[in-house]
Amino acid sequence: MTTETTASAAASGNAATDRFRASGKLGSIEVDVERVNLLASKLIKAANDIVLEERVSYDEFNALKAWLIKVGADGEWPLFLDVWLEHSVEDVATDHREGNKGSIEGPYYIPEAPEQKSPAKIEMRDDEKGTPLLFQGQVRSTDGSPLSNAKVELWHADEEGFYSQFAPNIPEWNLRGTFIADEEGNFRIDTMQPAPYQIPTDGACGQLIAAAGWHAWRPAHLHLKVSAPGFELLTAQLYFPGDEHNDDDIATAVKPELLLDIQPATEGNGVQTTYDFVLDPTAK
Repeated sequence: MTTETTASAAASGNAATDRFRASGKLGSIEVDVERVNLLASKLIKAANDIVLEERVSYDEFNALKAWLIKVGADGEWPLFLDVWLEHSVEDVATDHREGNKGSIEGPYYIPEAPEQKSPAKIEMRDDEKGTPLLFQGQVRSTDGSPLSNAKVELWHADEEGFYSQFAPNIPEWNLRGTFIADEEGNFRIDTMQPAPYQIPTDGACGQLIAAAGWHAWRPAHLHLKVSAPGFELLTAQLYFPGDEHNDDDIATAVKPELLLDIQPATEGNGVQTTYDFVLDPTAK
């Protein structure tokens, strides 16, 4: 797709890398020597096992070395790890939950999006293209009680598959927002239905996809972070039934419980959906 908003893999990748560095996610990490030894040794052993079992040649080894250099040069380590590894890390992180288990964050989250009280309309261009979408629901605890003033962060791609702050010529906070639920945990957000999109294919990740004969498509989805004091943060992606890539998402992030129920809008044009979130109390 070639438009005035098209972002190169390098520009998008380096933006994701810069955002990760500024995120503070590494600020409190403490991993002991034994754990590093265990994980690093297993990773290196697995790579050596592949070399021996598949009789990897020097040509293949040098191609891998050149590709790894390109991943770094393109700033695509966040994209590579989020697409091909994060779904397993997310499974481990949430396998204890009784409420929603969520899904991957991906590389395009931006904190501190403009805050509004629900009901609200997400920031968008006056001529934003696409199908209007009413996204509504309730945030509750695992004991069924509503979570007053819960926070719902929502962000997603536009109708052409681009994210604000990761593609040029899109307003800074377009289709991004933080919404505060009411006293009963209810939220109601007017937005636009996002489009499926391909992850950037003109960089190192695209080079791998082409070489392996894979496709680069992610099904259309909404990104969310749902939180309330005293409860575990929920990160989720919600998907639209009927998308041809729900069954072969390049990021392997689609789960049956994350599919939305899309209905015609009861007021005005477009569609609507109701999806409730159940948060687990923070372990004491």
